[in-house]
Amino acid sequence: MNSYIDRCDCFIHSLKNGDDMGLVEATILEKIGDNLYIADYNGVRCTAIFNPFVGRYYVDDVYGVREGVSA
Repeated sequence: MNSYIDRCDCFIHSLKNGDDMGLVEATILEKIGDNLYIADYNGVRCTAIFNPFVGRYYVDDVYGVREGVSA
C-alpha cells in the first residue's frame, strides 16, 4: 500500500509567473481537513487544496509551509 494519496502534476505557488502558475509533480500525502491536504514538493511539506474545476491541486510552498509535519 502507498504511503501517499496521489503523486500528480500540481500548480506550485512559488513557480507563479504572472498569470501562470508552474505545473510540476508533487505528492499529496494526506487529507487534514475539508479540501485541505499536506503535500510534499521537493522535500518541503506544505498545504494544498484541490480545485475541482480544473482537476488540479494547488500547493502553497510560499505561505503554507508546515514545520514539524511528518507523513
